[in-house]
Parts: sequence; structure tokens; C-alpha cells
Amino acid sequence: MDLKWSEDQLKLRESIVQFAQHSLNDHFARRDKAGEFSRDLWRICAGFGIQGLPIPEEYGGTGQDILTTMIAMEALGYGCRDQGLLFSLHAQMWSIQMPILKFGTADQKSRYLPSLCAGRWIGAHCMSEPDSGSDAFGLRTRANKVGDRYVLNGSKTFVTNAPEADLFLVFATIDRKKGMWGVTGFLVERTALGLSVGGKLDKMGLTTSPMAEVFLEDCEVPQENVLGREGGGAAIFNHSMAWERSCILGSTVGAMEWQLERCLQYVKTRTQFGKPIGNFQLVSAKAADMKVRLETSRLLLYRAAWAQASGANNALEGAMAKLYISEAAVQSALDAIQIHGGYGYMKEYEVERELRDNIGATLYSGTSEIQRLIIARHLGLSPAS
Repeated sequence: MDLKWSEDQLKLRESIVQFAQHSLNDHFARRDKAGEFSRDLWRICAGFGIQGLPIPEEYGGTGQDILTTMIAMEALGYGCRDQGLLFSLHAQMWSIQMPILKFGTADQKSRYLPSLCAGRWIGAHCMSEPDSGSDAFGLRTRANKVGDRYVLNGSKTFVTNAPEADLFLVFATIDRKKGMWGVTGFLVERTALGLSVGGKLDKMGLTTSPMAEVFLEDCEVPQENVLGREGGGAAIFNHSMAWERSCILGSTVGAMEWQLERCLQYVKTRTQFGKPIGNFQLVSAKAADMKVRLETSRLLLYRAAWAQASGANNALEGAMAKLYISEAAVQSALDAIQIHGGYGYMKEYEVERELRDNIGATLYSGTSEIQRLIIARHLGLSPAS
């Protein structure tokens, strides 16, 4: 893995930072408070080429390699304060676009990827259910084949992008007795009869990323909308999780860098007892820890992304990146609040929002506990359940 960036990669990073700072931050405090997703900003990102970064040109993307894509997403996190918008972008890119690219038929790729890359459509990944969270394959949504169609019945929860989505990747089982081998993926368009979306769910953070339940009541899906093969849903889900755990926190690393720079500026100008607070050891130690977390997170991010792109099984690298970066981001957000003191606790100063946004990272794409189990198993351990 070569982390010596080319001149073109560095130019791309700088252009995305400038794009994000000038195009994505207007009126964000208001939208964050209102929990408002901006479809206009989604289209602006698509116009700049964000959604299409890892997708080949023939399907509307720019065909960037994964490390270049991570440079871009890290730059986006540095320049854009709207982490909810970025989370929704990641959710589509890794859990909708990449599975279609890997498992889709030629018709499915040409039918859906150009619209997703261009921002005309938004995608949503439907796996979690009210009774199955970490037990992903314990789902109850059923798919019964009737002629040349499948009829889906069930419900999904915590579906990112659902209120705005045009395309849903829905996982259902054709036979619960088969366990994971009965799970199948279906590409369901929003206009499909029998599919409905519940009211928007209010969250602690990432408020501008819309989330809702999805209901399927005798929802008919044509045979040609099966993604991959019947019973192959587990492979699709694991593939999307591998991409998510490797890449979804790329923007978080960029946000951690912005956060550190803001804290450094504050401790150098804020004075107490006649000198800058950065001169106090307990304050400077927090800044030092934030720097170490940032650089360690960056290395784990790029290592996991590189391993995923190499085609090897990167479950260990992905789990380590997901676990460390998510928990490092939470701790650095806590340190940023402490550094700013009472001001850090006030919404007006927009420091506390980083904590609200980052806590979600320890839950989505597999909780920290699940990541620890994966890591332990790769160490040859089998922790008791």
C-alpha cells in the first residue's frame, strides 16, 4: 500500500475541500435543528461527481480507485459540516451501488447505477428489522414466489434514506428454515405496489440524514429484480458490510482533522490566568491525544480500504477500522467539548454536535461489540455468547 499521494490526488482533495466549504455549509445550523435533508445538496454533490467516484464510467461514474475515493471522502468530511448528508451519501455508495456493481445483471447496472450516480435517484438498504439487529440473518420478512414474481411481506426499521429513497435493496427470506441460505436480495422501486415508508425517525445526531421504517404488504417484485441469485442474499449483505466497515468512516476522519484544527485555534487564543490555555499540560495533552487518534484512524481507514479493494478477505481490517475510528471519534468529540469548557456544551458553538453525530458510528454497520467479536475470532478466540 503506497500512501504517497500523486499530484492529481492532492489536487482532487483540495478541490473537494473548497467545493464542500463553499457549496455545502449554508444554513446548516437551521437544517440540523429542523432535521432537514436537502435533496438540492444531494444533486450538487452528484454534479461534482461524489456518488460516482468508485463506479466505472460506463455506468455514470468516474472509476476512481478506492484509495483516491477515500481521499475524496476524507476531504468532504473536512470541508462539510453536514455529517448527516455525508452519512447518507456513504450509505448509498457502499450498501447500494457497490452491491449492484458486484452482483447486478447488465440490465440492473445500466438501469440503476447511472441514476444513482447522477443524483436523480437515492438508494436505501433494508436489512434491520424490529426483532433482528445484530442478528442480521434472523429476519422475518418473507418472499414467496408466485409465477414469475416474488411477493414480499414484512417490515424494516432504521432504514437510512428511506423517506427520500427511489430504490430499496430489500432482504427477505424464501425459507426461514434455511437460515442465511434462504436470504435473498430484491431491488424494489418506490413505486412498487405494497411498499410504503413510515414517518421519519428522530435521532440523537446525524439529523439531516433521513431515516424511517419500510413496510411491505403483498409487495410484488418481478423476477428480473432479484439481485444476484435466489438464496444469495447473505453474500450480498456481507459484501456491502465489508465495503461499509472499510469506507463509511472516511468522512469522519476528515471531520476529526477539522475538529482538531478548530481546537488548536481555540487553545492558542483563549486565555486563563494570564496565558493561553494551550500552555496548560492537561489541555495540551487532550490535543496531543486527538492528534494521535486522527493519524491512527487515517492509517486504519486506508489500510482497510486498500485490503477491500485487493479482493482479499478484509474482515479483520474492516472491523478494526470500524471499531477504532468510531470510538476515537467519540472520545475526540468529548475532548473537544472539555477543551471548550462551557462553550463546548452550548449548541450555539457547534462543538457538541460532533459528539451527537459520532456516537451513531459505534452502532451502525455493526456495533462496537460485534466488531470486537470479529476481531477476537480472527485471533483464534471464540468468546462465549
